[in-house]
Amino acid sequence: MTINDERRTMPVQQNQQPYVYRAAPPLPPPPMRRSKGGGPTIAIVVTLVLLAILVILGVFFEQHLAATPGIASAQTPPAQSNEHPGQFVQLPLSPTQIDALRHLSSHMQYKQLASMYVARMSLDVELGQLIMVEYTDTTYSSDLDTMVNQLHAGGVIMYEFQMNTFNQTKNDIAEMQKRATFPLLISTDEEGGPYVHRLSHIYGNRISATDIYNTGNPGVATQQGHKAAHDLASLGINENLAPDVDVNLVNGYDMVTRTFGNDPASVIKFAGAYMRAMQSDGVVACIKHYPGLGDAVSDAHTSLPVVNRSRQQIYDVELAPFKAFIQSQNKLDNPGMIMPTDVLMPAIDPVYPAELSHIFMTDILRKEFGYDGVVLTDALYMQGITQKWSMPEAAVLALQAGNDMLLGPTGADQMIEMLNALKQALQDGRLTKQRIDEAATRIIALKMQYHLMPAIPPQ
Repeated sequence: MTINDERRTMPVQQNQQPYVYRAAPPLPPPPMRRSKGGGPTIAIVVTLVLLAILVILGVFFEQHLAATPGIASAQTPPAQSNEHPGQFVQLPLSPTQIDALRHLSSHMQYKQLASMYVARMSLDVELGQLIMVEYTDTTYSSDLDTMVNQLHAGGVIMYEFQMNTFNQTKNDIAEMQKRATFPLLISTDEEGGPYVHRLSHIYGNRISATDIYNTGNPGVATQQGHKAAHDLASLGINENLAPDVDVNLVNGYDMVTRTFGNDPASVIKFAGAYMRAMQSDGVVACIKHYPGLGDAVSDAHTSLPVVNRSRQQIYDVELAPFKAFIQSQNKLDNPGMIMPTDVLMPAIDPVYPAELSHIFMTDILRKEFGYDGVVLTDALYMQGITQKWSMPEAAVLALQAGNDMLLGPTGADQMIEMLNALKQALQDGRLTKQRIDEAATRIIALKMQYHLMPAIPPQ
């Protein structure tokens, strides 16, 4: 797209200096043992922190663990009696339950620390963190520098034409991170196969998801997940917009090679093995395309797909892999990110495409399935969206619906338009500061979880 040479400037908040993250060592050292000299004060602080964590975890369990298999079977605990200990959390806990609780404790720690960073951000920095940008140049450019340095972008997506050699790609990414306000989520779509394979210039061809499924061996999925993680991490890419967990029902637009099977069980088995391998190697997995494109016959890049299936069919097939991964007690099955897309499913929401639908994004994904991770929109410039809404309008609707991160701007001018639309929505009440804080906190917590920034309080 053509980018205007004249830059529009964003409103600057008066008397407020933006909080800028200062780089610290990528991984903090293990906690050191305290000397014997600081006893009473340290003991009091530790006790208060532990009590606070217990209170927070109690609230978190009540809201989220009730729907988790093996931990709770009801939304609220039954009345207690002297004869019966209650069924909210049965004792003794199984090893799987203990591991799940440890994972939740870590998750809460990251979110608490992230909220401290968010509380110190200026509005400009915080809104910038909610945007993942694209760029049209083949290498690092002044326009990209404006987005990551002056406009505080939270992430960058890269495509095949921007990754031509190992050294060029690695150097460009290093420059992005050096210039960024906070460490960036650097993403690409490295699915493999003939359609969506971004590292082909550097690492050659990679077999497709369907090829992996056709082997009948989930071990191949594990192997390919490790290989993808290695190749991505070697360049500095920390997030893969994969695996695709659509259930291929009609061999629709390019789905014939991008999916791990034509039934939910196969997709869960093979995509799960791929995702576990990738996330165990430190690369964030972003599963897509929620709530499912396996029954779509058109391409959302050019029109809005419509899936005319019953509500029960959608739950039983399209939504099944997403629900399974979200509610799995294996933390490596829990996707770091989820990408929704532009698909209309009238049986559930006859008005809004899924990624702009409060029903899909909040009522089902957040409340019913219990997902508390980052949700990244599909590109908001695709025709399935822009036939009805401008990209800035879609950005506001996406945050209202429950998304956290917005993919779309291809240059600084477009990013400024989106930022100004978000500010206007805050001023007129269509968005709340609480919703912005919630989204930014999830993004910063994810960056801590994957060691892109240290999990320590801000200085």
